[in-house]
Parts: sequence; structure tokens; C-alpha cells
Amino acid sequence: METGSPRRKAGRGTDFLRLGAMDMLDFFKRQTEFLFSGYFAVVMATGALSISAHLLGFRKTALFLLGINIITYTLLWILTGFRLVFHPGRFFKDLGNHAAGAGFFTLVAGTGVFGSELIIITGGTAVSAWLYGLASVLWVLIMYAFFTAVIIREDKPGLADGINGSWLIAAVATQSLSVLGVLLAGEGAGARLLMFASLCLFLLGFGLYVLVIIPIFRRLVFMEFGPRDFAPTYWINMGAVAITTLAGSLLITDGEHDDLIVGVLPFLKGLTLLSWVTATWWIPILVLLTIWRYAVRKDPLTYDPQFWGTAFPLAMYTAATHQLAGAFGIPALRIIPDVFFPVSLAVWIVFFLWMNRHLLRVLIKDTGRRR
Repeated sequence: METGSPRRKAGRGTDFLRLGAMDMLDFFKRQTEFLFSGYFAVVMATGALSISAHLLGFRKTALFLLGINIITYTLLWILTGFRLVFHPGRFFKDLGNHAAGAGFFTLVAGTGVFGSELIIITGGTAVSAWLYGLASVLWVLIMYAFFTAVIIREDKPGLADGINGSWLIAAVATQSLSVLGVLLAGEGAGARLLMFASLCLFLLGFGLYVLVIIPIFRRLVFMEFGPRDFAPTYWINMGAVAITTLAGSLLITDGEHDDLIVGVLPFLKGLTLLSWVTATWWIPILVLLTIWRYAVRKDPLTYDPQFWGTAFPLAMYTAATHQLAGAFGIPALRIIPDVFFPVSLAVWIVFFLWMNRHLLRVLIKDTGRRR
């Protein structure tokens, strides 16, 4: 038998929805306090893989990955907004932290790669132009906030604890703007200015890589280094020069009629080729160190959001090598992307499923604790 008036039942339904919304809000508030600062690497990896799929002719795969990235990019901004609103102290403390602060550069790199993905996959530039503006503002804010904070910090860590591969995302972020700028340049009135900006960012990104890789290499070679010290973000050692290769290759091919680019073409080609060779050189070392950590030293393999720092370089190397082959007129090099694409796709699938399993377990655990 039904009891109570329809109005009262509707009121109970509204209260239930209100309580559900409040519980969800509380969940996001709790979970975003310690949100990994580099989670936009998911967008970077997915975008680079989508671009690779498109370049290699896998149109449906590219579109599917673009759809995933639209959702991921939106959700990550919502979570970042929650963290900034409800946990500003923790947010800015992490930004000035030597170990965690560099992860914020993924906001810039993720936005830049996502903007490039939209242009390459859809051909439209309107949204990407806005993303270029957003990425530029984020680049200025994060670049100078992070480096100023770690420079003036009084209780600085030693090199062994203070630097890791994530610092190189500063170079990746810079090159992502260079790539997006070239793709936006086109033939319009602002084309020359965008090409000039992209060339400057390419050179700055290369310079940042050199500045950061030197202490990282010293950390790897001359200091005590255990299995846990080899974080997945060290794959950015390769990823940073892979995206530098992509930026340089696009400048070479898209700037062939720009007298500014033509004037520095030999130098530009030299730096681009050097970047690709360096990226290629890193791959066997990083593979061997990964085997050493997990197969030789038997370090437990548990989910870590830093693993996206491995997925991005593999996908970016695929896209970069494809573009380099065209820029230098060496079609034989395109056998490399043909080999790397299925590897990078398999890695992305594993990490994506692993991430969602981890997030589901977090949700179930949080719900159980609340009950």
C-alpha cells in the first residue's frame, strides 16, 4: 500500500538527490587534495597516440582516441578546479616543490598536444586557437612560478631527491606550444608572427632540455641509484627530444616558404636531427633500466600515475619519426613508426585499463569507509 502524498514522495526524492550530490561533492573534495600534479600526462599520451594513428592511416582509432581525450581533458580540468578551490594551500605547496612542481607543466603540454590533435584529426582551428591562448598563459604562469619558487626556497633538497625526469616536461610544454603554433599559422596575416614564435619556442625548448638533462644525467650516473629511484618519468628523457623532433620537422616542412625559416634552415635541420638521434639513443637505456627494476630487482609492479610519463614518449616518438622522415626525405625511416605504433598502442591500453581499475577501487574503498 502506498503511503504519503505525492508531494511528500517528491520531497523525499529531492532530498535523496541532494544528499547524493553532497556525497559526490565531498568525494571530489577528499580525493583532489592529493591529486597527482602530472595527471594531464594522460591527455599528452592519448593525444600523441591519436596523432600517430592519424598519420599512419588508422582514422577510426584516431577518432576514438580523440573522443577519449575530450572527456579526459574536461574531467581533469574539473578535478583541478576542485583542488584549486578547496585545497589552494596544498595546490601551491606542490607547485613550489622540487619533486612535484614540475608535474604542473603537464597542464601546458596537455593543452598544447590536445590543441594539435584537434587540428590534425578534425582540420578545424577555432577551438585550438583558444587552447593556444590558454596554453600560452599557463606556460607563463607555471614556468616562472615554479622556477622562482624552487630557486628562492630555503630548505632545498639535494640533487638526488630534488630532480627527476618530470623536470623535462618544461621542455615538452614549450615544444607543444611550438607545434601548435606551426599548425595554426596557415596563410593568414598572423602567420609570420606565429612561425617566428614557434621558432623561438623550439630553440628555447631545446635549450631547456640541455639545461635539465645535464643534472639528470649526473643523478643517474654518479649518485646512488636503486630500483625505486628509476621513476617512469625518466622516460621523458626521450619524450622531450621526441617532441622537439616533431616541432623541428613541422617548422622545416611548413616553413619552406617563410624567409625567416629558410634563413636558419641548416641550423634548424641540425638541431632537429640531433634531437631525433638523442631520443633514439635513450630508448635502449630506458628499456634496460625498466627491465632491471621490475624483472631483475623484482620491484613490485603497482599502479602509479607516473606511468603515463612512459606512454607519452613512445607515442610521441612514433609521430615525430614519421614527420622527420618526410622533412628529410627519407621514406625508409617510416618503418620505425610502423613498429612503434602497435607497441605504444598496447602500452596505452594497458595503462588506461589499469588507471580505470585503480580509480574504481578508490571509489569502492571510499564508499565502504563512508558506510
